[in-house]
Amino acid sequence: MSVLKHRLTLMIAMVALMVGQVWAGPEEDLKRYVDENTQKLVQKLNAEKGLYEKDPEAFYTSMDETLQEFVDFRRIAARVMGRYARQTTPEQRDAFVEKFKRSLFDSYAQALVSAEDFEIIVKEATILPQNEDRASVEMELISASGNRYPVTYSMYRTGDDRWMMENVIVEGVNIGLAFRDRFAQEMEENRGQVQAVIDGWGDAVEALNLDEQVDRS
Repeated sequence: MSVLKHRLTLMIAMVALMVGQVWAGPEEDLKRYVDENTQKLVQKLNAEKGLYEKDPEAFYTSMDETLQEFVDFRRIAARVMGRYARQTTPEQRDAFVEKFKRSLFDSYAQALVSAEDFEIIVKEATILPQNEDRASVEMELISASGNRYPVTYSMYRTGDDRWMMENVIVEGVNIGLAFRDRFAQEMEENRGQVQAVIDGWGDAVEALNLDEQVDRS
C-alpha cells in the first residue's frame, strides 16, 4: 500500500470517529444510524475539500467543530497519556487534547483531500454482552481501485445515553494503543518532562509512522 493510501486509510479511520451520537437501541438500529451518519460525513468531507486548499485553518476549524460533538477526544487523549496523566495539570491536559487533534489533522488531512473516491460500508455493530455500555462497529473502506481496508472502532455510552467514539483499529493495528506506547516512549526519552512531550507531540506522531505499522499488519 502506498504512503498516500496508508494516510488515507488512517485519516478515514480517524474521521470515522465523527459518526455522531447514537441513542440506545438494538444493534441493527445502531448499525443503521452509524451508516447514515457515516455517509453524511463522507459527503461533508468531499464538499469541503476545496476549502482545505484555500484555507487550511478554516478547514480544520470546520472539521473540529463537527468532531468535538461526537468524538470524546478528552477521553482518548487521557488514555494516550496513560498513567502519566496523573502527573499533569488541568491546563496541560487541555493543551494535549488540542495537540492531539491538531497532530491528526496535520498528519492526515492532505491525504484525505488528495484521495481518490472511496466508499465506506458499515458491516456490523455489536453491543458487548458483558457490558451494554460498550460497542464495536466493523466497517470496510473500499477505494476506487477496489482495495478493501477493514476498520473497527470502539464506542462507549455516556451517562445521558449517547454513544461516543473512544478508539479505532485499522487493519489490526490498535491506533489508541500505538499512540499510548509512543507517549510512554517520549516520556522516557524526555526524562519525565511531560510539557516537553506535549510540545513535541506533532513530531512524535510523524515519527510513530503508523503507515508502516498498518502495512506490516
